[in-house]
Amino acid sequence: MKSKTHTGILLAILAAALYALNSPLSKLLLSVMPSTLMAGVLYLGAGLGMGVVALVRRWRGGVATEDPLTRLDLPYVLAMILLDVAAPIFLLLGLSHTTAANASLLNNFEIVATALIALAVFRERISPRLWAGILFVTLSCALLSLEDRTGLEFSAGSLFVLLACVCWGVENNCTRRLSSKDPLQIVLLKGIFSGTGSVIIGLCLGERFTLLWSVFALLGVGFVAYGLSIFFYVYAQRRLGAARTSAYYAVAPFIGTLLSLAIFREPPPVTYFLALGLMIVGAWLCAKDEPLFSKKKRRDKDTPSVE
Repeated sequence: MKSKTHTGILLAILAAALYALNSPLSKLLLSVMPSTLMAGVLYLGAGLGMGVVALVRRWRGGVATEDPLTRLDLPYVLAMILLDVAAPIFLLLGLSHTTAANASLLNNFEIVATALIALAVFRERISPRLWAGILFVTLSCALLSLEDRTGLEFSAGSLFVLLACVCWGVENNCTRRLSSKDPLQIVLLKGIFSGTGSVIIGLCLGERFTLLWSVFALLGVGFVAYGLSIFFYVYAQRRLGAARTSAYYAVAPFIGTLLSLAIFREPPPVTYFLALGLMIVGAWLCAKDEPLFSKKKRRDKDTPSVE
């Protein structure tokens, strides 16, 4: 059990580190591709990249050991795809109105959304420690979202990022329902259908591809930051559950923030560092959380038998 948990933690952190590349690299490329088309190409990169992985696995004679998706999984698959169309579009709209560093840190609101939805809809147990972590993350996100601290006006960019996090929070819980199935198949479906949907929406809105090299660059970013990240994330959810995986995944915004500061040289305000402090405390509390069922098992083990 302990080894399984440690493996899940490592997989969640690896998924987070790969996803952290998304915000700074996407912001760099927003100048050469519109946001909706970019969201579509990123997901297509995930789907096509994992398709190549699947072909290599078959060519090498790998035996399929994972359970395939079935018709009973269709509602969760459809919800997952629709939410994956909406969330990246909201994120890229947010990136166009706020700094990459802010967007990276605000991504931690996904922890809050995932945990609350896991509790309210899917009845996943949440410990007091995780609730405390959620509170700190929420306070940090609220502080980052305030554009005018005197008038308490929220920036449009921050609100778009938070809306993306809510979409991903719902999507995380839908993916959790599918985590016992083949992760490669899940990423293929997410990538191809979500990417195609976003590209169609972008073209209908009048967006157009202008530079061919930007398409290939974004396909590469999508394969690494979305495809491989989702692949490892699904395996982590299988071992940890939706809420805890999202908590360990909180390391992603910190990596993304450091990359953004290094690339864009955007000097953050003092409130940014206050929010960072709150976020670190919240992420630490979430990461130190232990499932209630594990505590119960340990107490039962430590209690002498009366037989």
